[in-house]
Amino acid sequence: MDFLSKNLPYLLAGISVGGQYALIAIGYTMVYGILRLINFAHGDIFTVAGLVMIYAMTVLPLYISIPLTLIVTVVLAYLVERVAYRPLRSAPRMSVMISAIGVSYLLQNLMLYVTGGLAKTYPTIPFASNTITIGGATTKVVTLITPVLTIVLVIALVQLINHTKIGMAMRSVANDFETSRLMGIKVDNVISMTFIIGSFLAAVGSLLYFTNYASVVPTSGSMPGLKAFVAAVFGGIGSIPGAVIGAFIIGICENIIKGLGWTTFSDAFTFALLIVVLIVKPTGLFGEGAKDKV
Repeated sequence: MDFLSKNLPYLLAGISVGGQYALIAIGYTMVYGILRLINFAHGDIFTVAGLVMIYAMTVLPLYISIPLTLIVTVVLAYLVERVAYRPLRSAPRMSVMISAIGVSYLLQNLMLYVTGGLAKTYPTIPFASNTITIGGATTKVVTLITPVLTIVLVIALVQLINHTKIGMAMRSVANDFETSRLMGIKVDNVISMTFIIGSFLAAVGSLLYFTNYASVVPTSGSMPGLKAFVAAVFGGIGSIPGAVIGAFIIGICENIIKGLGWTTFSDAFTFALLIVVLIVKPTGLFGEGAKDKV
C-alpha cells in the first residue's frame, strides 16, 4: 500500500502520457497498415500543432484556437501526403522513406525559422491545466482527461473503420492495394483520409501533451514520436488496439522507472524494449505475420 501511494503520481503520469503516445501511435500504425510506410514526419506534425496553438492563442480565443489548430494540422498532413508521398506511390520503398525523412527535416527547419530556435510557452488551457489531488497525489486535470478521451477516440475510430464505407475501403486497401484499385476503390482518397485521421489524433495528443509539458521547441515531437513508433511496433504495427495498449504500457513503465529514481534510464528502457520485442516477437503483441502471395 505504501508502494502504491508513493508511486501513485508516477502511475497517473504514466497513464496520461501513455494516452498521448497512443494518439500519436495510431497515426503511425494506420499509415503503415495501408502504405507499408513509416511516416517519419508524423512527430513533426505533432509539434506543428503545438506551435499553431501557441500563435493562435495570441490573437484568438480558446474556442476558435483549438478547432483552428486541428484544421491546420489536418491540412498540413494532407499536403504532405499529396506533395511528398503520392508522386512516389510506384517508386521503390526506399525512395518514399527518404522523402519522409526529408519532410521531417523540412518541417523542423521551418519551425526553427519561425520560432528563431527559442522555446515557446504553451498557453494555459482553462480547467485542463488546473491541479487536482487524488489519493494524496497532486496532478493536473488533463492527466485524468487524457486516458478517457483517448479511449473514446479509439472506440470512435474502430467504429468508423468497422461500420462505415470509408472504413471498409481502408480495410480493403490495407489487405490488398492493387485489387482494391481494380475494384473501383479510390485508393488515393483512402490514403489521404488515413493521413487526415492520423494527424487529427496527433493534434489532439499535442493539445494534451503540451498542457503537461508547456515548452515547445522545433524538436519537441521527436522523442514522443519515436516512443509512439516504438509503441506501435510493440503492439504490432498495423494494429490499432495493439498501438494503444503498447503506448499505455510504455507510458506507465517509463514513469514507474522515474519513480524508482532511474530517470536517466527511462528513455533507454523504451528502446531496449523495442530491441527485445523485435528479437522475441518481431510482429509485436497483436501483429500478424506477413503472408506470401502466390
